[in-house]
Amino acid sequence: MVILLNCSLKATYHKYNLEFKRPSGTSRGILTQKETWFLFVESNGKIGIGECGLLRTLSIDDRPDYEAKLKWVCNNIQLGEAELWEALIEFPSIQFGVEMAFQSLKSENPFVLFPSAFTNGTKSIPINGLVWMGEESFMKEQIEEKITQGFDCIKLKIGAIDFEKELGLLRFIRQHFDEKTIEIRVDANGAFGLNEALNKLNQLAEYKLHSIEQPVQKNNTDKMAELCFSSPFPIALDEELLGVFLDQDKRDLLEKIKPQYLILKPSLVGGFRGTKEWITLAEELNIGWWVTSALESNIGLNAIAQWTFLQNNPMPQGLGTGGLYTNNFECPLEVMHGKLLYNPSLSWDLDGILGLNR
Repeated sequence: MVILLNCSLKATYHKYNLEFKRPSGTSRGILTQKETWFLFVESNGKIGIGECGLLRTLSIDDRPDYEAKLKWVCNNIQLGEAELWEALIEFPSIQFGVEMAFQSLKSENPFVLFPSAFTNGTKSIPINGLVWMGEESFMKEQIEEKITQGFDCIKLKIGAIDFEKELGLLRFIRQHFDEKTIEIRVDANGAFGLNEALNKLNQLAEYKLHSIEQPVQKNNTDKMAELCFSSPFPIALDEELLGVFLDQDKRDLLEKIKPQYLILKPSLVGGFRGTKEWITLAEELNIGWWVTSALESNIGLNAIAQWTFLQNNPMPQGLGTGGLYTNNFECPLEVMHGKLLYNPSLSWDLDGILGLNR
């Protein structure tokens, strides 16, 4: 924890470990805990809170000097949001935390960062239901649960169990629901080998999928371009976008690969400003996109959801991860019938967050 008074601003940070209710599988392994960092900016007794959503092994800023950079931010908070954002180009999750903290500070309500029909409870955001990797029976159980809960868009993480079993899960869905009833997205997290990827895409196509995220590992741009051209259904870039900081590099990447969609995680691509840069470029190049959270707590998810609503994208977004943890924070966000809602009658419960219960 660092505290520094500088002019009228005081900045602090605090580490917080989110505990998964159940170990959650990805192609990179099993997650039991998610580390996050909260940044507080205070001026004249008013506090703004931002979440620096570091995702170990995936965030480009998963570096030994991460905490040192947070200390630097606190020591230089007087630089202001814009100058700090520029200086943090290699730390996208801290960029997001800084943006969020300053927006929270200047808002009338520190948790209503972007007032809209969403925050007043009259409109909602369609979202996908996320099915985590695991044993076949566990994944089938999740699929049935999501359908019962009213989701008409389901996202399955694939690449961790036997591919034939994964095809069987997709077959199970399609035996009961056609593509007009249930939209299926899959996320391979780069799990397919370069020589097997197209064959697997051809097999997956039988199940009328909406799209697949990142079939092969990032930095294989020649192969990814080939797949985007040859795939029988759309490909979305996710990890491929990480660490691409400069505008020209972003353009060069998209013009080379020519993906059908981008998956944009504010914590991983430079906060709201970085996400907006990708959106502007994608729309110029006729590439679709949607926004996804990256395992933030409800504090970060709340900010991402409010900002995402203002982008007016009617596609299902990837924002429904708030219920994964045992020690998340009670908040006004609710998931009902495949949509994310903000219920203004509900309040925040922030026990355990240093700085907000003083």
